[in-house]
Amino acid sequence: MTAGLRAMGLLGRDAQASGTPLAGGVSSDIWHVLLPDGREVCVKRALPKLKVAADWRAPVIRNRYEARWLARAAEAAPGSAPALLGQDEATGTLAMQWLSPEGHPVWKAQLRDGDADPAFAGEVGRRIARIHAAAAARPELASDFPTDSLFHAIRLEPYLLATGNIHKDLAPALAALATRTAATKLTLVHGDVSPKNILVGPNGPIFLDAECAWWGDPAFDLAFCLNHLLLKCLWVPAAAPRLLHCFEVLATAYLAGVAWEAPATLESRAASLLPGLFLARVDGKSPVEYLTDDNDKNRVRRVARAMLTCPPDRLRTIGLAWGEEIGA
Repeated sequence: MTAGLRAMGLLGRDAQASGTPLAGGVSSDIWHVLLPDGREVCVKRALPKLKVAADWRAPVIRNRYEARWLARAAEAAPGSAPALLGQDEATGTLAMQWLSPEGHPVWKAQLRDGDADPAFAGEVGRRIARIHAAAAARPELASDFPTDSLFHAIRLEPYLLATGNIHKDLAPALAALATRTAATKLTLVHGDVSPKNILVGPNGPIFLDAECAWWGDPAFDLAFCLNHLLLKCLWVPAAAPRLLHCFEVLATAYLAGVAWEAPATLESRAASLLPGLFLARVDGKSPVEYLTDDNDKNRVRRVARAMLTCPPDRLRTIGLAWGEEIGA
């Protein structure tokens, strides 16, 4: 970390910084660092092996593309990402603006506490769409994100293909989703739009952890985020009706901002992809930590398997089916 800070020009050659490790990430070491001049920064160092039970490895070069995503997101939707302060490829570190937990709670923590605000969910959808739209209008940015193999290693293989190894009868459908997603090249994708990576800032959502940044299918970001709202209905059953409302509001707000293609076309891709991601969070390489009850896991499997067998083309269809399954 010290070498990276020096290479970025944030720390003098003979100076020392103090840091506190932060919890929560599986793919990077993350530190809150106090520089000698009193500035606070957040420093990330990508790990070659992710901190999960499965043997899940990914190139540390992803750090470069996270830095590029942060810069593009700040241009497209000011305030939607921490300010980038520096990036050093030799040490695999990047530094960004420190955002205090007191003023920037994590959306996942709020949802865990039953605070599911549809207005905030709608703003999440609008900001993702704004970033997608801005990048889609600049196709020359594609050359800055040559990350097909990285996205395969971090997303398509551990989520869709690994799940197909567990559900052999669904393997062709899951492989087809992976192939279609990989081949759809439309705009800059974050790749990990999850409530754990969204801060509730004073001026709206702030997106973190763009290690999966990729020039590809924007439907992935939409489906990935909506997936978490469905799963959290089992984590916080009392909030399930509000979470399902957030699901609908976020999807509607996002689709209203789609101008680079027909919104119904994008929605169809997202709706058919989402059941694969849903099943992956139970049986892929990165299962959600809060689903431990077998009955809950089987509920996910039942709904996901049905929709992978007969794919929906509307997101609302998924929300209604899940609400019926859980009695919400």
